[in-house]
Amino acid sequence: MAMAMDFDDFLHLDFSGYSSTTTTTTTGDDYACNWNDWSPVVDWEALSGGQDDFHDLIESMMDDSGLNPNARVANIAHEPCNSVSTETSSSSMAVDEETNGEDFKGLRLVHLLMAAAEALTGVNNSRELAQVILIRLKELVSPNDGSNMERLAAYFTDALQGLLEGAGGVHGNNKHYTSNGPHHRDDHHRTDVLAAFQLLQDMSPYVKFGHFTANQAILEAVANDRRVHIVDYDIMEGIQWASLMQALVSRKDGPPAPHLRITALSRGGSGRRSISTVQETGRRLVAFAASIGQPFSFHQCRLDSDETFKASALKLVRGEALIINCMLHLPHFSYRAPDSIASFLSGAKTLNPRLVTVVEEETGPIGDGGFVSRFMDSLHHYSAVYDSLEAGFPMQSRARALVERVFLGPRISGTLARIYRTCGEEEVYSWGNWLGAVGFKPVNISFANHCQAKLLLGLFNDGYRVEELANNRLVLGWKSRRLLSASVWTSSFDSNL
Repeated sequence: MAMAMDFDDFLHLDFSGYSSTTTTTTTGDDYACNWNDWSPVVDWEALSGGQDDFHDLIESMMDDSGLNPNARVANIAHEPCNSVSTETSSSSMAVDEETNGEDFKGLRLVHLLMAAAEALTGVNNSRELAQVILIRLKELVSPNDGSNMERLAAYFTDALQGLLEGAGGVHGNNKHYTSNGPHHRDDHHRTDVLAAFQLLQDMSPYVKFGHFTANQAILEAVANDRRVHIVDYDIMEGIQWASLMQALVSRKDGPPAPHLRITALSRGGSGRRSISTVQETGRRLVAFAASIGQPFSFHQCRLDSDETFKASALKLVRGEALIINCMLHLPHFSYRAPDSIASFLSGAKTLNPRLVTVVEEETGPIGDGGFVSRFMDSLHHYSAVYDSLEAGFPMQSRARALVERVFLGPRISGTLARIYRTCGEEEVYSWGNWLGAVGFKPVNISFANHCQAKLLLGLFNDGYRVEELANNRLVLGWKSRRLLSASVWTSSFDSNL
């Protein structure tokens, strides 16, 4: 059964009207559950339109030939006019001049950012020079106005300024530091976070791509099971499991909907994934399950203070199909330290799970691994993200600004802070490759799953693409840049797949 049943029925939350009483049963009518109605209301035909496409410019900068600003400016200045008529209109010429002007300004901002990064961390680093460059950048850009390149440059400028002033080194060498930077998304009002999250879903396939791909693989793996247990590394608001429940109860063939048990990992201290927040997610999931007739129970498993996972802390029941779900570093997720992720996946292997689903951010080649190289890869990555969001809501600048302020700005700041603390030498993990190295076996992505991903992308701008790698991995990309990947694995000792 494919997850791509009716996209309009999927995945929006109404967080109002819920009881504060914790329960793990599926009985009772005291929940005002409205997840079925939390759907994107988007005029998809209105999504076409011009965008900055400065991602293409950034991409050209990553090539050796693009690193010479004088050569690039000369190319812009001497580009031939590919007119189909010798009588080009003055309006067309004006558009071309405006485009060239935007390209030139974007190129200038990229080089100023590179110069600031080099001045901050290079061999001949000069904090004074970095400060002068950042002051100039602040005169040129604002996070609230201008083109994609200008707004993106503003957030990178703020992040570099924070490093210059010491914000990036406040946490020293704390390898479990999970903040997204000095302006963390937790600083925003919850109403803004929820609104930004819904807009992110409406503007892009980032959230649904990972959820739907993982859920389809889970549905196929547990088609004949009566009891299913999912252990979720970072459950967030639990949106992923609403669509899975809908798919389970609507199956036309096979046995009735199995009993679904979800165990969410919770984190102590002052982190966003506090126990109380996980409990709220659990209450919403219990309410939703009851509203659609899905047998369901919800549990928590608390990580150690250093966010390491102990498999012995899980409550396992004989006869359950065990699923491990790991969503990592999506645009709206908090950063999780590699040691914490490794402890979870290593511990999961000892439990012999039926299936492991991993969704992670894709990173590009990082050259010599130094700060400037990693900085440029981050700029390249986020330029693609900004371009794709512009394509999603080309005329909705306020909507984009909210998503950028709540999610992307803090992510940029946190990313640069981590690179700066480790001098760009922090190991870049592909957790899919890591799973293969420690003995997990790949599970082929089904034809239905691949078709579902293509159907999803068909709802958005045609700049998105999906590719299948190594038979068990789907990659979401924007133009030539890979952004997210979803891979599917099984235990070496499981013979059911």
